[in-house]
Amino acid sequence: MLQLLYTAIFSEMILILTLVFKTPLRKLVIITLDRVKRGRGPVVVSTVGATLVVVLASSLYSMAKIQQRTIEAGVVNPTDQVLMSKHMLEASLMGFVLFLSLMIDRLHHYIRELRLLRKTMEAVKKQSRSFEEGKNGNTEEHKALTEEIAALKSEVKKLESECEAKGNKAKTLETEVEALKKQSEGFLMEYDRLLEDNQNLRSQLQAVDQNSLHPDDKKSI
Repeated sequence: MLQLLYTAIFSEMILILTLVFKTPLRKLVIITLDRVKRGRGPVVVSTVGATLVVVLASSLYSMAKIQQRTIEAGVVNPTDQVLMSKHMLEASLMGFVLFLSLMIDRLHHYIRELRLLRKTMEAVKKQSRSFEEGKNGNTEEHKALTEEIAALKSEVKKLESECEAKGNKAKTLETEVEALKKQSEGFLMEYDRLLEDNQNLRSQLQAVDQNSLHPDDKKSI
């Protein structure tokens, strides 16, 4: 029994040292403990722990019984003293075994939590890097769009100025056309007046010619 307990204690101490220090064996130990905690592993561990607790309680009970018998007898019996020492050693070793088992379980749990935390931090860093890269890419794209918008604005202003110049030219041409139209109307009116004057002059000449012909006719009569 004592040899088995000493073997378990030294094995647990080696296992704890393996978990504490970063060595190539730590990954293998962690994988082994992960497998132990799956399936029937927890049931077996709980059974072994319960057995140790029962044996520890039995040893403590035996120690209390021997102590009570010694007090009642008033004399220390060498046999009881040896049994007392044996039970005390076994109880101490079993308590130490249970304590080291609890330490191994907690170390394994914290190492897993630390690994998950590191993976989460790496994922967050990758996301932040991708976000920064995307932000830089968006900044360059934004700059390119800004430059393109500025070029389009200058082109629009240029086209607006050209359109305004053409509009002014069109207004000037319209005023010139209107002036020419009025001038042509004046020419037409002047032409009509001249035609009327010409008609009047012709009628007057015809009247004069007729008057000049009538006196000759009278003389002949």
